[in-house]
Amino acid sequence: MHKLIPMICLFLLTFGWAEIRAQEMDMADDLSLTNPIPMTDKVIKGKLDNGLTYYIRQNSKPENRVELRLAVNAGSLLEEDSQLGLAHFLEHMAFNGTENFEKNELVSVLQSAGVRFGAHLNAYTSFDETVYMLRLPTADTTMDKGLQILEDWAGGLTLDEEEIDKERGVVIEEWRIGQGAQQRMRDEYFPKLLYGSRYAERLPIGTKEILESFDYATLKQFYQDWYRPDLMALVVVGDVDPQQMEQQIKDRFSELENPAQEKERTVYDIPYHEDTKVSVVTDPEATFNQIILFYKDEEDAKPQEKIQDYREGVVESLFTGMLNERLSELTRQANPPFMNAAAYHGTVLRTKEAYQLFAYVPENGIEQGIKTLLEQNEKVRQFGFTQTELDRYKKQMLTQYERAYNEREKTESDRYASEYVRNFLEDEPIPGIAFEYEFMQEYLPNITLEEVNQLADEWIKSENRVAVVMAPEKEGIEVPTEDEVRAILEEMEGAEVTAYEDEAVAGSLMETPPEPGEVTEEKTLDAIGVTELTLSNGVKVVLKPTDFKDDEIIMTASSPGGHSLYDLETYYSAVNADGIVAQSGIKDFSETALEKYLSDKNARVSPYIGTLTEGFSGNSTPKDLETLLQLTNLYFTAPRQDQEAFQSFISKNKSIYANLLSNPQYYYQDKLSRILSQDNPRGGGFPTQEDWDKVDFEESFEVYNDRFADASDFTFFFVGNFDVEEIKPMLTQYLGSLPATDREETWKDIGVRPPSGVVDEEVHKGTDPKSMVNITFTGELEYNREEAYQLQSLVQALNIKLIEEIREKKSGVYGISASADASKYPYEHYEITVGFPCGPENVEDLTEAVFEEIKKMKENGPTAADLQKVKETQRRDMETNLEDNRYWLRSLQQAYFLDQDPQKIVEYEEPIQSLTAEQLKNTANKYFNFDSYVRVVLLPEEGAASEEEKPNGSGQ
Repeated sequence: MHKLIPMICLFLLTFGWAEIRAQEMDMADDLSLTNPIPMTDKVIKGKLDNGLTYYIRQNSKPENRVELRLAVNAGSLLEEDSQLGLAHFLEHMAFNGTENFEKNELVSVLQSAGVRFGAHLNAYTSFDETVYMLRLPTADTTMDKGLQILEDWAGGLTLDEEEIDKERGVVIEEWRIGQGAQQRMRDEYFPKLLYGSRYAERLPIGTKEILESFDYATLKQFYQDWYRPDLMALVVVGDVDPQQMEQQIKDRFSELENPAQEKERTVYDIPYHEDTKVSVVTDPEATFNQIILFYKDEEDAKPQEKIQDYREGVVESLFTGMLNERLSELTRQANPPFMNAAAYHGTVLRTKEAYQLFAYVPENGIEQGIKTLLEQNEKVRQFGFTQTELDRYKKQMLTQYERAYNEREKTESDRYASEYVRNFLEDEPIPGIAFEYEFMQEYLPNITLEEVNQLADEWIKSENRVAVVMAPEKEGIEVPTEDEVRAILEEMEGAEVTAYEDEAVAGSLMETPPEPGEVTEEKTLDAIGVTELTLSNGVKVVLKPTDFKDDEIIMTASSPGGHSLYDLETYYSAVNADGIVAQSGIKDFSETALEKYLSDKNARVSPYIGTLTEGFSGNSTPKDLETLLQLTNLYFTAPRQDQEAFQSFISKNKSIYANLLSNPQYYYQDKLSRILSQDNPRGGGFPTQEDWDKVDFEESFEVYNDRFADASDFTFFFVGNFDVEEIKPMLTQYLGSLPATDREETWKDIGVRPPSGVVDEEVHKGTDPKSMVNITFTGELEYNREEAYQLQSLVQALNIKLIEEIREKKSGVYGISASADASKYPYEHYEITVGFPCGPENVEDLTEAVFEEIKKMKENGPTAADLQKVKETQRRDMETNLEDNRYWLRSLQQAYFLDQDPQKIVEYEEPIQSLTAEQLKNTANKYFNFDSYVRVVLLPEEGAASEEEKPNGSGQ
C-alpha cells in the first residue's frame, strides 16, 4: 500500500514519457498559444461549500464498473518529528475500522461483492499525498457501500487503539521489506540530491522506532489536522449517471467539516545550490553500477496553464525522446558503455523538475559511463540534433497521439481516474485527447530544430547539479571517488566531441512481396465468434474479431518443440537464440535501423523459443497489420546474423548477472529454483558467467533457423479490430508463403522434477533482519479443465484466510499469497506455493500458522462466506475478462495447446454455480500432502546484527 518511488525508478518511466499523457475529450475551438488550456467537457468538476473537489465522468470501459478515488493532498512531508511514518500508518488504518465498518469488515464486505484486496482495493502514501483506490461493480447496493466507504475514509476513521496496536506489526513488516542495499544507498545520497529540503527527512515509511512507540493521540492528531475537505478530492469514473452521482456526492460529503483551527498546508521546495554535489555510495549487496545525473531547474515547478506551456512540454519531449534514441543506439555496441540508459525532464518531486540522465553500466565501467553520458550532452549542446532525427520523432509522436485518439471511446476508466487525481494534486491539465491530437496536428510540424536544440544550454549547467554513483562493494570493482567524479564532470564540460551522424532509413521492409498461399480449409465457432483457417502450407490461423479496442490487434503464434529438443551442450545457445536474433534484426535491418523504420508505425513482433514451444508475440493497429505480418515473415525467413549484436548481447547480460547474487533476494530465488529442480542445470537458477561463455554465435543461429524452418505446425492467433474477409489476402501472402517441410515433431520431456518427501532448507544471506519463506507442495495429477479450476478456487479461498489470519490477526506479515499451477505438459503435475516475508524470529510461528490454515481447509473446506467471496470474485473477473483482447488471446492459445474445446471459454457460470465447499475440501486433501513439500527459508548471515543492535532499530 505504501508507494515511494526511489529516484532510480524514474529510469523505468522515461521510455513512456515522450508519449505525453493523452486521454479523452472534445475539440478546442481556439488554439491560440495565449489561451488557457481548456478542460474537457466530458468530466464534471465541482467544489462543495466545504472545499471538497469532485470529478465525475461517465465511461463504459469496462461496462458495469466504476473507479473511485479519494485523493488527500497530505503526505509524509506534513508530519511532525514525532509523527514520522504516521501519514502512511494512517492509510493502513483506513482498512481497519470506520464508523460504518468495524475492524476488518470493510474488506470482507467488498470481497463479498467480488472485489479483490490489493487489485481492486488499495491505497498509497507518498511525500505529498495519500490516495485511496477502489474499483466496484455498479450495482446499486455495492455503489452505495463504495460511497459510504469513501465518506468514512474522509471523516469517519475510528482509529481504535487495539486495531492500531495490531497494525503496528503489519507496517513494521512493510518497513522491513524496504531494508537493504537500495535503502542504505538512498539514505546516503538523498541528503545531497534533496539538499536543504524537508523531503530528505520525511520518507513515507518513517522510522521503526516511532512506528513501534507512537501514542494513539499523535496519529489521531494527524488525521484531524490533514484529512479535511479542503484538502480532498473525490473522483468517480465509470458506468454511472453523472447527474445522479453529483447529487449523491453533495448529499453525502457536504456535511464534512474543516477544523476550526486549520493548519497551513505548507508547500516545501528543494532549494537551489550553486555547486555540483556528488555522492558515491557502495554496498556489499548492491547488484549494479548505477549513474544518475540531475540538472535541477533553478525555478520551482509550475503548472501548465496556457497552451504555450503545453507546447513547451512537447518541445521538451522531443529533446528527451531523440536523446533516448541515441542512448539506446549506444547500448547496441559490441562493448556498450551501458546496459541501459535514458534521459528525462520532469518532476523529481512535486515542487522541482530536473533534466535527468540514468545509466546502468558494466563492472569497471563507471568512469566511462559517466564520460559517455556527458559526451552525449556535449554532442547535443555543441551540434544539436539533426533535422532527420526531429522529423522522424515528430512522426512517432503523432502516431502515438493518433492511436490514443482512435481509442478515445475505448479508454479504461482507471486511466481517467488517475488523470483527474493528478489534476487535483499536481495541476496537470485535462484537455482530453481530442484537443491534444488537434494541437499536435496544428503545432508539432512547426516546432523548429533550433528551439529544441536550445534546451541543451537551458538544462545542462554545472550549478544546481547532483551526480550520484551507486556500485557493489566488491574486490576488483573500480569505483571512482567523489573528487574523481567531479574531475570527470569538469573535464567533459566543453570537451571536443564529434557530431552525431544519422543513418538513412530504408523505405520498405520488403521490396518484393512473397507469392501468396491460399486458404484450404475454413471453420467457424459461432458460439465464441472465432474463425479457424488452414493455409496451403499447413499453417493454422485462429481469428477472433472484437470491438473491445478500436485500434488494436494482438497476435501470438506457437509450434511444439522449443529448446527441450536440444542437449545440454547446445542448451545455452538454444535458450538465448531468440534474444540474439531480436538484437540482430532482420534482413538488411540492424536493430537500430529497424527501430527507426518502425518509429512511425504501430507494429512490433518478438520471436521466442521457450522450453516446449517456439513462436512469436506481436501487436499492431489495423492500419499497420501488414507491417506486423511482414515482420513475422522476415523473422521466419531472414533473421540477420550480426556478430557485433551478438557480442553486445553477451556483454550486457554478463554485466547484468555479474553481481546479481550479491542481493539476498536474488540469491534466495536462485537457491530456491535449484532446490525445486534438484539442481537440474535446465531447471532454473540464474545463469553464471561461465554459462554465458557457452553461448555460441553460429550455434544460436542454427537453433533459431531450425526452430523456424517449418511453419506447417504453427498456429497463429489474432484478436482485435479486424474483418476476417478483409485480412485473408494478407494472411495468405505473408503466412501462407512461409516455408513448410511437414516434419513431425513435438517437445521432449527433459526430466526436470521436484524432490520427493519433505525438504526443509535454510539459506543464509544478507545482513538485514529479514527473512523469506517459500512452501511448495507438488505432485502428479490427472489434468483436466475441471481439476485445474478447482485447484485455482481452492487457492483463492486459502488466500482469503491467509490474509485474515496471518496478516490481520497475527500482524506477522505485510503480504502473503498462495498460488497454484496445474500443468498437462511435459507431464501432468501441480504446484501450490505459499510465500511470505517476515522477521527471522517469526519464521517458525508463521509457518505453523500457515500449516494450520491448510489443515483447516483439509478438514472443513472454506466457510460458506468465503466460498461466496470466491464465486463473486470469479464472476466479476470473468465479466471484464470477456471484454479484454489479451484475455481472449491467452485463453485461445491455452485451449489449442491443451487440445481443449475453446468454446468452453465463455461457459463459466455453470462451474462457478456448482462449486461447493465439499469439492474444495476434497481438492485440499488431494493436493496438500504434508509428507511431500519443500520449504526454503531465507535468514540473515551468521553474525549479522539483530534489529536491536542497529541504530534506532532501523538498520540505517
